[in-house]
Amino acid sequence: MPPKNNPRKSSSSAPRAKTTRQERPSRQEKSERQERPKRVERPARQTRPSGQTQVERKARPASTPKRSNPSGSMRLNRFIAHAGICSRREADTYISAGSVTVNGKVVSEMGYQVLTTDEVRFDGRLISSERKEYVLLNKPKNFITTTSDEKGRRTVMELIANASKQRLFPVGRLDRNTTGLLLFTNDGELADKLTHPKFGVRKIYHVVLSQALKVNHLQAIEAGITLDDGLVEVDAVSFIQGTTKREVGIEIHSGKNRIVRRIFEHLGYEVTKLDRVSFAGLTKKDLPRGHFRHLTEKEVSFLRMIG
Repeated sequence: MPPKNNPRKSSSSAPRAKTTRQERPSRQEKSERQERPKRVERPARQTRPSGQTQVERKARPASTPKRSNPSGSMRLNRFIAHAGICSRREADTYISAGSVTVNGKVVSEMGYQVLTTDEVRFDGRLISSERKEYVLLNKPKNFITTTSDEKGRRTVMELIANASKQRLFPVGRLDRNTTGLLLFTNDGELADKLTHPKFGVRKIYHVVLSQALKVNHLQAIEAGITLDDGLVEVDAVSFIQGTTKREVGIEIHSGKNRIVRRIFEHLGYEVTKLDRVSFAGLTKKDLPRGHFRHLTEKEVSFLRMIG
């Protein structure tokens, strides 16, 4: 019988590849290696002394001067918002557009810090960092609309003493015996707008008379009444539904002193009660007599759009 194939033997009997010993370098190669320049060792990187600060490094040029956050500083967009120009988000848009300068230089960097001593201008107009406040009061009787009184009478400032740390002043005025809405602010620009005749800011009053108002007198008021200081145009006047003809609602934009009382006195009526129920779109809703509240951002934005 033929012999069986043994795999182990067959593998061991396979011819092996001859391995050659690595050739030693010749004398010429040794001499060439010795002639090569030696690698120069770089000096170890010097560590910065503990007292050295990052500021000592060379600063990169920037489009606008950079600042750290010194005490008493605030972000530029917040500064503009406090000045009553616009919201912070809108301020960022104006800053990037180059509408704002600080100390005579255009600043377009987001997050730039300003100090109270800096001169900040918006579209060339100098602005202040004082936070603008807007407080609405439902004025009661027996308070005069002034910041102080030489005769020692009670003023409306007593009613808003705890409303703000800012120095506020009333926008317009209400008589001592007139009740209703009275706005306070430190925003002089807005106050001027709300009291200037050309902007026609409307006020609505609830009037109670000593006697019923005649229909022909109602029509005369509606057509316009001429007083000693000129013609007074009324926006609307009507009897109040569900009451007697002694109670009248009147809408007017004139800012003349005691104008509502003078209109009815001119026709021979005595005003026994006068209450301002609306001013520039603001109402007395959820505001009890003698109380105040701060305006919402939406209400402030609405007032700024007037005119």
